Amino acid sequence: MSHDIPVIDITRLREGNHAEHLEIAAALGRACRETGFFYITGHGVDPALSRSVFDASRVLFALPDEEKEHIARSRVGHNRGYVGLGVERLDTAALPDRKEAFNIGREAAGEPANAWPDIPGWRDLMLDYFAACQTVGAALHRAFALDLGVAEDFFADKFRHPMATLRLLHYGAAEPHGADDAPGAGAHTDYGNVTILAVDGVAGLQVRPRGGDWIDAPMIPGAFVCNIGDCLMRWSNDVYVSTPHRVLQPASERYSVAFFLDPDADAVVAPIITRSGDAPHYPPITGADYLRERLAATYGHAA
Repeated sequence: MSHDIPVIDITRLREGNHAEHLEIAAALGRACRETGFFYITGHGVDPALSRSVFDASRVLFALPDEEKEHIARSRVGHNRGYVGLGVERLDTAALPDRKEAFNIGREAAGEPANAWPDIPGWRDLMLDYFAACQTVGAALHRAFALDLGVAEDFFADKFRHPMATLRLLHYGAAEPHGADDAPGAGAHTDYGNVTILAVDGVAGLQVRPRGGDWIDAPMIPGAFVCNIGDCLMRWSNDVYVSTPHRVLQPASERYSVAFFLDPDADAVVAPIITRSGDAPHYPPITGADYLRERLAATYGHAA
């Protein structure tokens, strides 16, 4: 286990009193300032639910290519649906990523429609997991608010209808004899506020803390790997740091499940200023405009 990425039990953040919330907020805030990455335990997500999601992910990616392409992001739009091998390039200076993915957005009246594979029970399972991760994300934001010196509910009205994405990921095994230098996922920082990641135990994820070299982020059973993204870094006025990370070509097939939590489309992301004399590093921007800019950069090469 890496000593550079802290492990934080958030049980008391969900159940404890205000003093306990402050204690956990301080630990999370320290991680956000120093590494931008942390593991969380005590998150309340049923391990059986997580296992079922991984099983269902394997079923999805084993479908014939023509079935997956029928529900492709390029057809569905709105950052939903299947993303094939080589479609994304997270590191614009590298080869396209050697991974495939499936994106699921929030389901509600007025929201763009998701695309669903023809697999019994698949939709309900994914929406249950989506809701569980959203609850974890809300708890983390209460801690971020406390640590940044604003009211504990500061983020609540900015995440009523969040632009959250549940993303299933499948990385094929590395080619024999290093056939090419394509990454599993190129070096990048995440776009939004916080990412909640579950992994299957196959190595590959690496993190590059500020001022340091690449380090492995190994699996800790029962824990999520979390990191803050560029939007929360911006919101914190660069108090928090979004940290580059990548996925190497794994030795064997690798699956992961990521939940990306972005604010409401119309939420105004304006730097939080709590110290006298600080000036905002960024102008205000809506959540939708910010996400649109970042997605355009990722998929631009495939246009």
